[in-house]
Amino acid sequence: MANETPIVLGKFANSRQIPSVSIGLPVYNGERYLRQSIDSILAQTLQNFELVICDNASTDGTARICEEYAERDPRVRYFRNARNIGGINNANLTFELSRGELFRWAAHDDVCAPALLERCVQVLDERADAVGVYPGTVNIDEEGIETGSRYGKEGTATRAHARFRELSYRYHPCEPIYGVIRSEVLRKTRLQQNYTGSDRALLCELALHGPFVQIPEPLFYKRYHRGNQYKDWRGRMAWFLPDLQKSGRPTFPNWLQLFDYLETVRRVPLSFADRQLCRLWISRWALTQSKGLAWDVVCAARMLLHSREWRTRTYSDTERWE
Repeated sequence: MANETPIVLGKFANSRQIPSVSIGLPVYNGERYLRQSIDSILAQTLQNFELVICDNASTDGTARICEEYAERDPRVRYFRNARNIGGINNANLTFELSRGELFRWAAHDDVCAPALLERCVQVLDERADAVGVYPGTVNIDEEGIETGSRYGKEGTATRAHARFRELSYRYHPCEPIYGVIRSEVLRKTRLQQNYTGSDRALLCELALHGPFVQIPEPLFYKRYHRGNQYKDWRGRMAWFLPDLQKSGRPTFPNWLQLFDYLETVRRVPLSFADRQLCRLWISRWALTQSKGLAWDVVCAARMLLHSREWRTRTYSDTERWE
């Protein structure tokens, strides 16, 4: 989590009006697409929401853009970190600062259809058992051109262990993380941890509390571009932990995910059968990911044979996610 209190900018940041939905938008140097993302959020047909923007000490025009929106729209609350606290710490901070009964993470480069919030809230009102709801996803490129769509069913199974199995797979793009989630359930979790792939573990933990619901409507536009691509899991770790670009210490993202799954199943209240079935699946997962687990160890050993300068290049020679 963040160790420093963020700087609050924007005259409406301390408004006491409690919204029904909070949208958390973490951003770092996102000026290229930020206006499109904010405009699509403010154009929602459901109006009773707040937009919590956490700027991770951006060095481009992000701060100016955010201040502009915070000054003119009372739904926007803008916070700026004094230093880069890491991408996931910043994302978690948007939730910690939120006040709504429902919560949704947004990205600075994605776009929402106007009815996204309204439809998701409507479904959650109808499904008291659901922990969250997410719509169909349309993929777009740098210019906003549609390149495909997906209507996943991950996390929607009846049994808890089945939902855990669906969401722990690595073949899906974690669409539920951009769905609308019940804040009271999200507060029971440890949020996302500082390793590549931690969004899957968070989704698994949420799904052990209840099912997700998928709306078969194309309401979310996920942008794929050079700025949000990365070469490998290890290089990606510098986005979570910026100090790696100075320390160059070895990291074990595959092992961290395995331990996260085990801890999730240990801490969430489950029936005996569901808990044992989840643990059985984790054992199978570890076997299927044995190459990645072994590679973590090999990479760590290889890195320790080199100088710190060489090790830091492992984390700096990669596309930094914004």
